[in-house]
Amino acid sequence: MSKARYFQARSGLVTVADDSGIEVDALDGAPGVRSKRFAPDAGEDRDGLEGQALDDANNRHLVARLQGVAPGDRTARYVCVAVLLEEGRPPLTIRGEAPGVVVDEPTGSGGFGYDPHVYDPTLGKTFAEMSPEEKDGRSHRGHAFRSLAAELRTRLTEAAL
Repeated sequence: MSKARYFQARSGLVTVADDSGIEVDALDGAPGVRSKRFAPDAGEDRDGLEGQALDDANNRHLVARLQGVAPGDRTARYVCVAVLLEEGRPPLTIRGEAPGVVVDEPTGSGGFGYDPHVYDPTLGKTFAEMSPEEKDGRSHRGHAFRSLAAELRTRLTEAAL
């Protein structure tokens, strides 16, 4: 919400913003919106870690934090929260989720971030193993923004009446 408010204040326009991350139940929802900088060595002074090196550090830290946690207790979800701000209307906040289970061994070469470690039991594969079509159908961002688009269509239809 703060990102959307910041940009709306600067632009004066209708504003859409989002934040996303992965929530792991055994870690009380961590890393959440701090997913990109979850590893201790991936903080503000991350010594040049970026791209794959940053993903690898975050994944190592995630797997280490889950050592000793039973496979059935490693439930997680990718989350995207999208916010629409329009002058004269309350903020519209939409949450999209893509559930999974964190696994120790990475599998697959597609995707990025935590995808090789997040297993989707419904499809029987990690997010890194999914085809682009499968991933699009499961995407937390896709869920959030499809819902946001539907709401915008409704608002435009109402405004036209």
